[in-house]
Amino acid sequence: MAVRQSLAFLSGQGDMPPRTRGGGISSAPRRRPTGSELRRRVQLRDVEPAVDRDPVEQPQHDRDEIEEVFEGVPGGPIDGSILRSFHNHVTAKIWLGEDRAPLKLVNHGAKLQLWELDTERSRIYETVHRSGLAPLTSCSHRVASRPMLSAFCERWQPETTTFHLPFGEMTITLDDVASILHIPVTGSMISFAQPLRVDDANALLVELLGTTDIEASRETEQCRSPSVRLLWLRDHFSAITDVSSDDDIEFATRAFLLHLVGCTLFADKSATSVAVVYLELFRDLSMVGSYAWGAACLAYLYRQLTTATRFEVRQLGGYLTLLQAWIYEHFPEMFSSPDLSYTESRPRALHWRPHMILDSLQSVRERLDRLQISDVCWDPYVDHRAEHPFPDIAWYSGCIKYGLVVEPYHPKRVLRQFGYIQTIPPRPFTPPRPDRSILLDQHWERWTDHVLTDQSQGRRCQYSGSGESVAEYMAWYDRISHRIVQPPQMRSGFTIDARSSLPSHAASTSDTRNARALTLLRHVIFGGREQSLDFFWGALNQAHSILAGSDETSASHSTPSPAPASHSTPSPATRPFFSPPTFVYPPPASVDPPPLIVPPPPVTVAPPAPVADPSAPASDSTQSTIVYVRSKRKKKT
Repeated sequence: MAVRQSLAFLSGQGDMPPRTRGGGISSAPRRRPTGSELRRRVQLRDVEPAVDRDPVEQPQHDRDEIEEVFEGVPGGPIDGSILRSFHNHVTAKIWLGEDRAPLKLVNHGAKLQLWELDTERSRIYETVHRSGLAPLTSCSHRVASRPMLSAFCERWQPETTTFHLPFGEMTITLDDVASILHIPVTGSMISFAQPLRVDDANALLVELLGTTDIEASRETEQCRSPSVRLLWLRDHFSAITDVSSDDDIEFATRAFLLHLVGCTLFADKSATSVAVVYLELFRDLSMVGSYAWGAACLAYLYRQLTTATRFEVRQLGGYLTLLQAWIYEHFPEMFSSPDLSYTESRPRALHWRPHMILDSLQSVRERLDRLQISDVCWDPYVDHRAEHPFPDIAWYSGCIKYGLVVEPYHPKRVLRQFGYIQTIPPRPFTPPRPDRSILLDQHWERWTDHVLTDQSQGRRCQYSGSGESVAEYMAWYDRISHRIVQPPQMRSGFTIDARSSLPSHAASTSDTRNARALTLLRHVIFGGREQSLDFFWGALNQAHSILAGSDETSASHSTPSPAPASHSTPSPATRPFFSPPTFVYPPPASVDPPPLIVPPPPVTVAPPAPVADPSAPASDSTQSTIVYVRSKRKKKT
C-alpha cells in the first residue's frame, strides 16, 4: 500500500504518504497489528490480499511491518519473523524498565501424601498400576523453587515452544517426560468433544462416582465451575478399603485417579480443585493405560508456560515437578542436589532432592544470562538407558494435544538434546484449530510416518554431550532471539542513577567478582567432607581475594611466569559463570594469609563479693565463693 502511494506521488496523482518514526513511508490511516493477528496472519484493512508465495522469501514491505512491531524494545530480535508476539512478552517489559515478581506456583506434592494406597487398598493400587500412572504417586516434589522456575519461564517463547538461552534453544521433549516420570508417552490422544457444562458435570459425578444429585450440585456450586475440590475427593473416598463393595471400590478408584491427575499432570491455577471432565477418561478403567498421558502432560505444561510469559500473569500451573526435574537434569551445577540413594530403576524425578533457592529472581536471571554450552548436560540419561530405553516417538514432529489445547512439538530445534549437531531449523508451524481434533488424532496415531528422517536429523556430535552446532547457527540465532533477559542497567540491584555515580568498570567488575566468589564457594560446599583443610583454606583465601579485588595478585603467584592478560577481570557477557574454579592451594609461602578480624572478648560483670562470715573458718577465696552460691540457692528453695 505504501509503495503504491509513493509511486502515485511521484507521478503527480496523489499526496505524499506520512512517514514512520524511523523515516520510512507508511499508509494512513494505519494501526499496529496485535500479536494474535500476526500469529494467525490476519489481513489488516490496509494490507493487500494474500497471494501464494514462498514463506521464506517474503516481500520487503511485509518484513518491515513485522520488524516494526519490535521497534523500541531494546535487546529484542532483529528479525521479527519468528517471535512475532515478542512485544507482549514479559522479557520485553523487563527491558523497558518494568519488572515482575516471582510467579506464584501451584504445587500439590504434599497433598499426594494425604491419600496413600497402603496394603488395605491393594485393589485400588492394582488398577492404578495398570493405568501407567502409579509412578506419579511417589515422584512429585514437595518443594518448588519460585525464582528458578520464574526465571526459566521468562525464557519460554510461545512460537517455538522452547526456552531461548544465550547459546541456543532447549525444550522439554517426550524423552524427558518418559525418563523423568516413567509414564506412557504413546497411545491415544486425550480428547474432549467440547467444554463441560455444570449440569453435565453433575451427571458425571452421579454416574461415575456414585454421589447424589444434591451432593454433586452443592460441590460444583461451591467451586463455581464444573470442578470438584481435592479435599472433597479425599473426604468422601479415601476411607474405602478392600473390604468395601465392588461398586464402592470402583468409585474410589476413579476418585483417586481424578485426584492424582489434578495434583500432578493437570494442576490448574485454582490450587484447590480439579475439572470433572477428566472422569470421562476413567469411565472404562481397563482403558486408562491406553492414553498417551506423557504427551498430554507436556502439551498442558507448554500452554501454562505460554500463558505465564504475559507480563500481567502472576501464577504458573502445570506439573512443576516435570519442569523442575528437567532443570536439575540439564543444569546440574546450578541448583541441583542429588540423592545418593537413587537407583536407575526409579523415575529420574527421584534422582534429586528439591530445595528452596535462596537467590533472588534477579540473581537467577543473571546466572542464566552467563550460561554457556559447557554448563549444560546434554544427555543426562546415559546411565538410565539400560532400564528405560530411548523412546522413538521423541523424534515425532507435529502437534501434541490435551483436550482442546494443541501445541507444536519441534525436535528439529533442539537436535543437541538428542546428540546431533544443531542446524538452522525451519520456521515453526502454526498449530491447527482444536476443532480439527480428528485429523490431529489420526496424525498422532500414525506418528511413525511423521518422525524426523535420518537426513533431517543430520550428523551426530563428535563427542557425546558436546552440544555442537553449525558455524552459521549462532549468527542466525542472534538475529531471531532475545538472548539476555536482565538489562545491563539493572544488574545486581543497581539503579541507573547509582550506576552512573560509579566508575565505568565498577558495575561490571563487582558483578563478576560476586559471581566468581559464589561459584568458588559452591564447589567447596558441595565437594564433600573428604577434602583436606588446605583445600578449604586455599578456597576461602581465594574467595576473599576475589571479593577484595586482589585476585590478580594471587593468580600471579600460581604460575612461574607473569600473569597474562587473561587474568584481568572479564565482563559477565564474555566470561563463563560456571567454569570450574582454579584453586590456589596450598597457598605460596611468600603470600601471607589475609588478616583475621578477631572480635573483642565479651565483657563480663563479676558478681559482688560475698560478705565474709566472721564465725566461718578461714578458707581461700574460691571456697568462700562456692559456699556463698550454695547458701543463696538454699535460701531460694
